[in-house]
Amino acid sequence: MPNLPEIDAAVPELTEIFRDLHAHPEIGMEEVRTSAVVAAKLREWGVDEVHEGVGRTGVVGIVHGRGQGNRRIGLRADMDALPIQEATGLAHASTQAGKMHACGHDGHTTMLLGAAQYLARTRNFDGTAVLIFQPAEEGLGGARAMIADGLFQRFPVDEVYGMHNQPTGQPGRATLCKGPAMAGASFFDITVTGKGSHAAMPQQSRDALVAASGLVGQFQTILGRNVAPLDQAVLSVTQIHAGSAYNVVPETATLAGTIRFFRPEVRDLMQTRMRAICDGAAQAFDLRITCAFREIFDVLVNDADLSDAWTQAAADVLGADNVRDDSQPFTGSEDFADMLQQVPGAYGNLGHAGTVPLHNPGFVLDEGILPVGASIYARLIERRLPVAA
Repeated sequence: MPNLPEIDAAVPELTEIFRDLHAHPEIGMEEVRTSAVVAAKLREWGVDEVHEGVGRTGVVGIVHGRGQGNRRIGLRADMDALPIQEATGLAHASTQAGKMHACGHDGHTTMLLGAAQYLARTRNFDGTAVLIFQPAEEGLGGARAMIADGLFQRFPVDEVYGMHNQPTGQPGRATLCKGPAMAGASFFDITVTGKGSHAAMPQQSRDALVAASGLVGQFQTILGRNVAPLDQAVLSVTQIHAGSAYNVVPETATLAGTIRFFRPEVRDLMQTRMRAICDGAAQAFDLRITCAFREIFDVLVNDADLSDAWTQAAADVLGADNVRDDSQPFTGSEDFADMLQQVPGAYGNLGHAGTVPLHNPGFVLDEGILPVGASIYARLIERRLPVAA
């Protein structure tokens, strides 16, 4: 089965929606215009219930099938953009300076809208489809905000599914990793406070910059000598800031970065070792170091049986030979993991013709996957909530 014919027929409308969303990107928790567009389209297409303001700027749509079944399946798409200046040269490029849909969430939103339109028209399922348009996926806690706002109490579901585009240069391919599929993530902020001095008289200082620079290399020993070789983990210092003059030893220095992990025990080990290294450096250099962690993403764990449901729906659209369920775990993170902590489900990846990486100013989402993703979403509902013969 290729794309659903009704969804293929809607491609011109879906493309127009996608290009409008792309031209008007909004950062996490600022998706006011985006959520208004989503809500308006859902109402225009006859979705039974439309709830706005869930988790601040999230939207939930409810579509009832033709039968009397009480099972409920959730479909989720993210809506937020990134603080990146677009450099694609597209006719529908971002009109907002310093903001861009560089991760394709405009495409994800359009795919779920396409499924919503189809499901509201055909209702070829027995039960309820819950359509979740989530804000602030990009590290700003949108899934947690919706959950805290009672998402699954107000709109309970038995299963929940999501997907992400991947610019692999291979359109018509879908992949999924069963079990732990995407890493959990913590962000860290470290402040080193010493004593400043004239750069010509460093003996009068307690040099925060020297201490901070040493921490960068020492942290890497955690991966080589503390984390077991078969445990996947990442520790990246991504920022270091200190000083403002050529002739001043700075009094303070700050570092920031992220750790990635697939088991909470590994996260705890890495954080414990980082604190110990900071304590040791503080004593060695006679200064003060504070180390704070923020838990940003849980490990995304795909349910084994529901992974099969996702790949079967994808195979309906793409053909079984073009769908794989044995991809390797990915050290990137995704806050759909928070929803999977609440409800079992699965999250897969949909390849397209683009080749510029995600989060790049030149990223272009291949519009050809819009009806593909919409069809997969729709088939998930029809497969999981079949109408009795």
